[in-house]
Amino acid sequence: MHKLNLGSSNQPLRLLCIGAHSDDIEIGCGGTILEWLSTYTHVEVTWVVLCAPGLRTSEARDSANALLRKAKKANLVLRDFRDGFLPAQFAEAKHLFEELKASEKPDLILTHYLEDRHQDHRLVAELTWQTFRDHLILEYEIPKYEGDLGQPNLFVPLSNDIGKRKIAHLIQHFGSQRSKAWFRPETFFSLMHLRGIECRAESGFAEAMHARKLCL
Repeated sequence: MHKLNLGSSNQPLRLLCIGAHSDDIEIGCGGTILEWLSTYTHVEVTWVVLCAPGLRTSEARDSANALLRKAKKANLVLRDFRDGFLPAQFAEAKHLFEELKASEKPDLILTHYLEDRHQDHRLVAELTWQTFRDHLILEYEIPKYEGDLGQPNLFVPLSNDIGKRKIAHLIQHFGSQRSKAWFRPETFFSLMHLRGIECRAESGFAEAMHARKLCL
């Protein structure tokens, strides 16, 4: 399989990471971010979480700070939209994205899958595409009850160490989610192993995303 690089490891890499909920970015592309932080010497990250009320605000902040320790610059944007009702707050969410458009100049955007069946996730993906027209956008995937995992076309192989670090990070930082049946190491391991098979990752671990538009 032919591999593409984002550029020289010495060049700055500016990321805009957007999640509807406090743990979405870590679940969908936490391993990818860890890999890039270990590969590129200058990574700048703007980390946006829309639905981060109460306890989940502190979880989101602590998790992002821990994950982004090697980043040259980390800007956290945490907002208190109502979980599960985000589409009803469309105007406020649209205003946030317009703020991001005016202030951020990312090389790459990581956001939700456009065909995600969770309404909050889907709206975030739609707003991302509406707002950013001149950027590389990659859509990460979230395993869930709805069974909406598709056939992603972009893979990021992970080292064995980073695959395990991702799982440990999720379990450590999101105690509010541990009571949910799907939030367990086996869920995250199984998806990374499946994507590892699909891209023949040497370690057996990979994360996958949807790349709708690429210019070569």
